[in-house]
Amino acid sequence: MQESSRVKIRKLCKFCDERATNCTGKRTCKVDCEITAICPDVQDVCVTIWRKTANNTTFDTVCHNPAQRLHDLALEDYNNSKCEMKEVVGMGSQFFICSCSEEECNENIFFPSAKEAQVVAVIMVSLVPLLVVAVVVVTFFYFYRVCRQRKARSKCKRGPPLDFSDAHAIMTDEEGSDSSSTHANNLNHNTELLPIELDVLVGKGRFAEVYKAKLKQGSSSSGGEQAFETVAVKIFSYEEYASWKNEKEIFSDADLRHDNVLHFLTAEERKVQRQYWLITAFHPRGNLQEYLIHHVIDWHDLWVLGSSLAAGVAHLHSDHTTCGRYKVALAHRDIKSSNILVKSDLTCCLCDFGLALRLDNSLSVEELANSGQVGTARYMAPEVLESRINLENIESFKQADVYSMALVLWEMISRCSAIGEVKEYEPPFGNLRENPCVESMKDSVLRDRGRPEIPDSWISHTGIQMVCASIVECWDHDPEARVTAQCVAERFYDMEYLDKLSECSDSEEKIPEEISAVDEK
Repeated sequence: MQESSRVKIRKLCKFCDERATNCTGKRTCKVDCEITAICPDVQDVCVTIWRKTANNTTFDTVCHNPAQRLHDLALEDYNNSKCEMKEVVGMGSQFFICSCSEEECNENIFFPSAKEAQVVAVIMVSLVPLLVVAVVVVTFFYFYRVCRQRKARSKCKRGPPLDFSDAHAIMTDEEGSDSSSTHANNLNHNTELLPIELDVLVGKGRFAEVYKAKLKQGSSSSGGEQAFETVAVKIFSYEEYASWKNEKEIFSDADLRHDNVLHFLTAEERKVQRQYWLITAFHPRGNLQEYLIHHVIDWHDLWVLGSSLAAGVAHLHSDHTTCGRYKVALAHRDIKSSNILVKSDLTCCLCDFGLALRLDNSLSVEELANSGQVGTARYMAPEVLESRINLENIESFKQADVYSMALVLWEMISRCSAIGEVKEYEPPFGNLRENPCVESMKDSVLRDRGRPEIPDSWISHTGIQMVCASIVECWDHDPEARVTAQCVAERFYDMEYLDKLSECSDSEEKIPEEISAVDEK
């Protein structure tokens, strides 16, 4: 109570208005003022002004309320115990001002030393180049981001409407390249079905069969043969309507489009045959499992296959398109080497979205629970095998995909020449029978905490070692400890320099061989 009732005492300050002085404006000076006054207001502080014109030099000592401007200047240092001068430019003369809050503190004043001013000047000169560099870097980064965003937007432009009357992007049966994929995602609502002729069976799954087929394009060519485009047709029976409908709805989302996702053309209901069709791009190299069975890959091939797989999975899991537009994330839920196609440029594209789940935030726990234990037992994550996936967190479904992706990356490495001796292809957990059941996988993955072996010989190659490190993180028993598909994709991107180094080393190895051949001649 005594503290709050204490009266605030007005300050004593030197108060002589303007007086001539011999002070040179350096170091310390004492004002020539014999008058000490009690400031008229309790808020007042002590102020001293030093001016130097062509004719004279003066001191001005006053009391002043810091809430009000003095000579159109705000008093910023009035809480100081000493009156430390600060120069103000633009006042029509050399002008210094200081303010303070102690008794008669404006009698002795302190000018900034020449050394201090020199230090400030040196600091300012030193900072200018850094500031210029910072501006250049920021400007470069800004234009780089703008350029990338423009490129992303150009990739996001919709393709032309589905029009099969055009004969563009035609491919004859003898050509081995991929299907054109130039048509936009669409559904065929026409009453007339597309002129498709099934060719050969190329794959068979639990719910459907996949055929290589010919999509007729317009009128016959000059040689008399019908022009066509090679496509893939996935055929579901009437009993598998739910699977067809789910995959059709997934494919119909235009935001799914990506270089590393199978390109969808259209969907049809074939009532006469009592069938449902999905028509997609055709990739003659087949699925990844078949490719690895028949081919040994090198480090460059592994980098292309692995980076494109990670990029595809990252796109599914992302809640934004490459243009930055919001999209609903997707969990594949059946990632395995036979559900990944190899394109003509050796990049991967994900297919078979019959079990895929849109990770919409509006889905309730009950709706997620109804999705059940799905996927292929060999590639199921521990929490899926145990039916203990965290339904409260939609990230759990992505984490299960990442586990499956790790097993596919392991398959790629097992057939890579960079590891040394390459054995015949074996799927993950190859010691188990061809199609192991969930209970068998529980014993191996849950009880024994087993994972496919990573021999020491694999990690002698720097790139393989880095991929193996990611694999181990991806198949961690704890879903929360697994890295994301985006993280794996970025790590592959960072390994690009290793891929270029391997290309250089390969070319260098050929030079001595050519030289020795010349010497022998």
